[in-house]
Formats: sequence, C-alpha cells, structure tokens
Amino acid sequence: MVSLSSYADIGGMAQSLQQSIDAAVKRVQQQAAGNGGATGKVQEYEQTVNKSAMNAAPFATNIGTLVKDSSRLNVFSSLASNDPADFYKFNVTTSGAATLGTVGDAGVRLQLMDRGGKIIADSNKDAGASYDAFQKLKSGQLTLDKGDYTLRIARDKDVPVKDAKSYGVQLRMGNYSKDYDTIAKQPAKGDNPFGGNTKLQGLASILGAGSASPNPASMLLGGSGGNAYAGRGSLLNAIL
Repeated sequence: MVSLSSYADIGGMAQSLQQSIDAAVKRVQQQAAGNGGATGKVQEYEQTVNKSAMNAAPFATNIGTLVKDSSRLNVFSSLASNDPADFYKFNVTTSGAATLGTVGDAGVRLQLMDRGGKIIADSNKDAGASYDAFQKLKSGQLTLDKGDYTLRIARDKDVPVKDAKSYGVQLRMGNYSKDYDTIAKQPAKGDNPFGGNTKLQGLASILGAGSASPNPASMLLGGSGGNAYAGRGSLLNAIL
C-alpha cells in the first residue's frame, strides 16, 4: 500500500519536472533567437490561456500585436493526439520585414495566412512560392503589410494525427524592447467557446457539432469537418 507521504513525494517530483521543462523552454528560446534585435532592458510579459474548443481560424487564440521595433511575440504549445491544427491570430501595425523563428518537435507544419485566409507562407517544401516566402520569413526578408494575420500550426502530411507534437513560434519586426510570451494549453474538458449565447451554440450545431460526417460550413470556416468540438484530443499539461 502506498502511503500519503509517498503521494506527496510523487507530486513534488512532478512539480520539479514541470519547472525544469519551463526553464528548458526559456533556454531553447534564447538560444534559437539569441539576443539579436533587443534594445535596452527588455520588458517581459506572459499570459497562459486555453485554446478555443472550436478548431477553426475564426476562433484563433490571440497572441498580441506585432509593433515594428517594439514587440516580439512568442507562443508555446502542443498539438495533442488527434488534434488536427492550432490557430493563432496577431495584428501588424505597420508594414515591414518580419522574422519568424521556430523550435520544438520535427514534423510540425506552419502556415501564415492573411485576413482573407490566403496562405502567404508555408513550411511545406512542396508548397512552391509559399515555401519560398516561408524561407524569406525565417531570414527576415518577407514584408508583411499592416493588418490581421493567422498562424495555422499542424503536422506534416506524413505524420500520423495521433502523434503529439510540441512547438514554439516567435515573431518580430526589426528590434524589440517588449517580449510577449503566450503559453497556450489545450481546452479544458467541457469548455464552450460560445458561453451562454444560444444563437452561437446553434451556429456550432450548423458547423457540424454532433455530426460524424464532414460539414461544408465547417470546412469554409477552416475547421476539419465533423464534430466542431472534437479533434482537440486529450488534455496535455506539458508545454514543449
């Protein structure tokens, strides 16, 4: 029989492990991006949020505003088993050359889309001009116009959807003096992105909630079809 003190010891070990993971995330981030672009003393901000239970671009998690020579945006999260994709939105205040950095597991695909849903940059090597644009984005040579953008993070085509994938993404435009970290966790069980709004809950039904077959409306909104609340997979506490 396991004693209560043993359970406490196990809990302490788990907490220490999570702290070690968090510290490692920070080290990898700093090593990947270096201190290039930092001006003066950098102000750091952090938010921990649950991703939307609605797996579609219009319900993307907000990671902030990209301000030229001011802000740097970082997001750390994971694709849970059977979770097809994550969506993140951000706003660009002025036109300029942006730089993107990534860390994490192999087999993660990243796509940058404009407000209309057009793919601007794609990490898939078979994406043609979009892949060329992605390489420019990584080297800080891709100009983004003022406006709203969405990041779609998924698996490469040859990666099974059951494989969990952890990742970190970083965006900046020129120098920065403010660092914004977003820790995005899986939605808690039973999360409802529509709150008590019955009209929006009805929209969820139209989009395919409770249906096992692909739904055209859900596809138009960027979802994966089928159950609009499904696909997030099991709750994962480990970030990266």
